[in-house]
Amino acid sequence: MGRLDGKRILVTGAATGIGRATAIRVASEGARVAVFDVEDVRASATLSAIEEDGGDARYWHVDVTAEAGVSAAVDEAAHWMGGGIDVLLHLAGILKGAGLDITEVDDTVWDPVIDVNVKGSYLVSKHAARYMKEQRSGVIVLTSSVAGVLGGSSSYAYGASKGGSHGLAMTLDSHLSRFGIRVHDVLPGALDTPLKVAATEESLRNTGDREAYEHTMANLSPPGGVAAVMAFLASDDAAYVRGSIRTI
Repeated sequence: MGRLDGKRILVTGAATGIGRATAIRVASEGARVAVFDVEDVRASATLSAIEEDGGDARYWHVDVTAEAGVSAAVDEAAHWMGGGIDVLLHLAGILKGAGLDITEVDDTVWDPVIDVNVKGSYLVSKHAARYMKEQRSGVIVLTSSVAGVLGGSSSYAYGASKGGSHGLAMTLDSHLSRFGIRVHDVLPGALDTPLKVAATEESLRNTGDREAYEHTMANLSPPGGVAAVMAFLASDDAAYVRGSIRTI
């Protein structure tokens, strides 16, 4: 018996990084997993890894900024999982503008980051909550960051967006707890993911600070540790846990 046997879990951003590690981890613990992303090839690799390990998962191509698509995919995923959603682990996110001065940031940097990281968090939570409120139970875990919550960021847009997802998590908790829905946001640090590596390389291009680049790259941690935290939060073992969880 796995700790998550019988749990119906939706994981966004599951093609790479923390999302991929999390989808594989919760499936290995017995959950049925609905995988959302826009990177079809990499998401297929996540699905294959789950299935090769004997897990149960299905993939939907979902742009988290488009409400009609989010709503339809959540409905399809809930139906596939047996008519409901027990846990949302929302890991979809992007980072742009690392190393840019505030005077260099424009709408091509700001708008997509805010759309994906804040609007996307709102839309996926909104439509997952439809099922959880009806069930009068559920867990929602958003992904914020140490950046934007406990400190600054290399990217103005990213730091602002993660502060926004943190505020959303607190607000969701205050409104949804009476329905038996537990809400968290996780605040990861510097992890060895495609997003972080790309951002570190972008910062080097924009600042020329090779010492900072080499220091960051030498101190990245594997995402599996955060996936383990996500799996714990998804489980009934975390019933007494509240609020934001900081990780390395």
